[in-house]
Amino acid sequence: MLRQSKSPLLSLPGAVPAEGPDEGVAAHYGDPFREQRALADGSGFVDLSHRGVIAVSGDDRLSWLHLLLTQHVSELPPGQATEALILTANGHIEHALSLVDDGTTVWAHVEPGTQEALLAYLESMKFFYRVEVADRTDEIAVVHLPAGSIAEAPDSVVVRETPHGRDLFLPRERLESFAAEHGPAAGVLALEALRVEAHRPRLGLETDHRTIPHELGLIGTAVHLQKGCYRGQETVARVQNLGKPPRRLVFLHLDGSDVHLPGHGAPVRLASDGPDGRQLGFVTTAVRHHELGPIALALVKRNVPVDAALVVGEGTAAAQEVVVEP
Repeated sequence: MLRQSKSPLLSLPGAVPAEGPDEGVAAHYGDPFREQRALADGSGFVDLSHRGVIAVSGDDRLSWLHLLLTQHVSELPPGQATEALILTANGHIEHALSLVDDGTTVWAHVEPGTQEALLAYLESMKFFYRVEVADRTDEIAVVHLPAGSIAEAPDSVVVRETPHGRDLFLPRERLESFAAEHGPAAGVLALEALRVEAHRPRLGLETDHRTIPHELGLIGTAVHLQKGCYRGQETVARVQNLGKPPRRLVFLHLDGSDVHLPGHGAPVRLASDGPDGRQLGFVTTAVRHHELGPIALALVKRNVPVDAALVVGEGTAAAQEVVVEP
């Protein structure tokens, strides 16, 4: 069941509520391009309090998670951020976790509304291990500080630091005071534009029911190839050793003359085939970037030539950049 509460920061001046998977927080606060530039310059913060938060504690937490996740976490040092997936038995991506261990507890934030299914799966796999799993979404809000930010994290707050910025696991009752001290706030549209620019896939947008990690370039970042068994590992190993994924993630520069961005699922075709040609893929996320203009990520068939001119939707011209090699 989807459970997303409305952020108190939607009461800030200019706040426009987000839709879709980011419902519950602000899409922007009046000027998405200004907010993008602020994040790119290392200032401001993004309210991600709609994301789910799972905490795993107990002496066996790391060795236990190591058996379930695609990532090597059995010896994860405190404070070191990592990413991990949970796959289906057929190797399709089911959950994506952004992790950090604080020395006593592993904290993970996940896509909005996925925490309940994730918690149910983790609870079913506890067996005799000394672990406790809890959904902390109602108590903890995720806040993102961009790369280069000199803002100091509040005392006793768990911090997950990555090359793209810092994620804070902030007690919800401190969210409004944090915003007052660390503004200006930027909306999720600004963060999404920087995510697309960085070619970073997101569960539920760049994935569907049959996505495997190789298609999104997640080998080495969220999937560790030198570790023991986990659910779906056979598919990962088979593709790695014997074949290629059926699809690949691409980055698209879109024709800027179109007023509307293509929506999620908009078809991708060869420009030479025209708008009625055979569909070769689909747009996963399209955004307007403050410097690059309209850009997108898309999943296309692996054998689409890397130099092929493409069209998306009703005929918007698109030039591709390789993210995942064919």
